Amino acid sequence: MKSTDRFLIGIVIGVVVLVIAAFGVAFLGPKPAYQSDDTPEGVAHNYLLAIQREDYARAYGYLSPDLRGYPASDEQFIEDMYNNRWNFRLDSNPATLTVGSTRITGNLAIVTVRETVFYSTGLFDSYESANTFEVSLRRYDGVWKVITSDSYWAECWEYSRRTDSGCR
Repeated sequence: MKSTDRFLIGIVIGVVVLVIAAFGVAFLGPKPAYQSDDTPEGVAHNYLLAIQREDYARAYGYLSPDLRGYPASDEQFIEDMYNNRWNFRLDSNPATLTVGSTRITGNLAIVTVRETVFYSTGLFDSYESANTFEVSLRRYDGVWKVITSDSYWAECWEYSRRTDSGCR
């Protein structure tokens, strides 16, 4: 066997090992876990994680009941999510959500969240898109509740009165 052939085989084996290692790191890394509910960033993280895990009853529990269009049940919450599926990213690639800074003023808090979405259109063609959005929370008797968000939110919860057919 020529030294060129051995060199080429070595490169191919090296690339295969790197690809396997990358998949191992990506898929075997630590999964996001729920955090304590006693901070605004913990509640924002848990609300978003519950939506991603399709634990809608838990996500619904983080909403402020003072919202004008507050869903009366977790079933209505789910219906509102599916009616606003684009804002909940239900039809898109999964996102990685990272809670960033928090600004607290009295009983109000604003949590900045970074959303990163990875796209792949082929073996060697992939890219990512990143943006930030804010989740606003209010503290009621020591408990933080979500009152609005720029993403993963149905605007009708904030601005509309609820009717029998849902949030309009």
